[in-house]
Amino acid sequence: MSRSLERWSELKGRQIEPEQPKLFPAYVVWELTLSCDHACLHCGSRAAVSRQQELSPEEALLIVPQLAELGTREVVLIGGEAYLSPVFLPLVSALAEAGITPVMTTGGWDMTPERARTMAQAGMKRVSVSLDGLEKAHQQIRQRRDSFKHALRAMTAIGDAGMDISANTHFNRLNQADLEGLYTLLKMQGVRSWQIQITAALGRAADQPEMLFQPWDLLDFMPRVAALKQRGLTENLLIMPGNNLGYFGPEEALLRSPLPGGQDFFQGCQAGKFVLGIESNGDVKGCPSLPSLPYVGGNLRNHSLRDIWEKAAALAFRRNPSPLWGFCATCPFAEVCKGGCNFTAHALLGRPGNNPYCHFRARNLANKGRRERLLRIAPAQGNPFDHGLFELIEEEFNPSERYHSASP
Repeated sequence: MSRSLERWSELKGRQIEPEQPKLFPAYVVWELTLSCDHACLHCGSRAAVSRQQELSPEEALLIVPQLAELGTREVVLIGGEAYLSPVFLPLVSALAEAGITPVMTTGGWDMTPERARTMAQAGMKRVSVSLDGLEKAHQQIRQRRDSFKHALRAMTAIGDAGMDISANTHFNRLNQADLEGLYTLLKMQGVRSWQIQITAALGRAADQPEMLFQPWDLLDFMPRVAALKQRGLTENLLIMPGNNLGYFGPEEALLRSPLPGGQDFFQGCQAGKFVLGIESNGDVKGCPSLPSLPYVGGNLRNHSLRDIWEKAAALAFRRNPSPLWGFCATCPFAEVCKGGCNFTAHALLGRPGNNPYCHFRARNLANKGRRERLLRIAPAQGNPFDHGLFELIEEEFNPSERYHSASP
């Protein structure tokens, strides 16, 4: 058992009730536009062209003091591709002037040295470039020739402009073999931090079920990530898992901790507690990746951010979570994990509370000679952040396959 799990067991055994911190939108992810210079296979928002009635620069700037009033510390600007929005540079400047750290996630297609310098001058602090594999897999997923070369050039431009460079990768069956090669490449590019997550069945990814991980793929993938995390801690490349990766395997403390010897562990979805998502038309959700229809709590053209944060039931679903179901209801870590990533679970099974993408769960079943297989039974409708529906089938698992990926 890892030290994080031992610590959790100790606290649980002593029945210590942790102090409840005040909830506020510390970390905001703001989609500025759905206009994009890529059309990626895994894009949850189906970004390509802008939404109808996206916020104007004037409307967007009115939101900045509202964020500051609520205590927001960092805003991640995303798209589509955020730099394609007329809101982009004025908003970077306004956030910085308000004492809120502006950062960005980009595909990097048109991240020229001039653009990077302008962003840095406006107050941008850190830029994360999406790199979805080595060249072949990246361009297959990004659906644009030379996109790999442009992403690497973007990293160089960002670093030369004096901003911190980070990277992020969605892993799936198209690019999982590139994990170790990407680590080597990112070190060569001067990247200091790398977020790794798995592709969720949202948007265009819902249309590509063959690219999605099966739950048992975690048995091979998670130890490989952990080995690189250990290596990165000694080589100045910090690897951190996204909210939908992992959960309470033997490497939990290593994976979740930013420092060697840490005892961190996943503590449940923070949507609507310390995380907030804003869509480019002003709609507000507890997390930017949640399906829009059931989770939008209001629109900033009609309500103040404070009113939405404090009063909208759609944002409060994690403050008083619904009961868990399926395997998650029986899990020994249910009280702290609370079903893992909600948008990932909802995108698969139509509601949160039971998440088959769990390392502990996959190991538990494998030790009994069992595994779970996801089978799509209903397609998505073709809207931003939509999802289909999957059936979860439990079946025998050949022990010889236990720690290796296999065909669906």
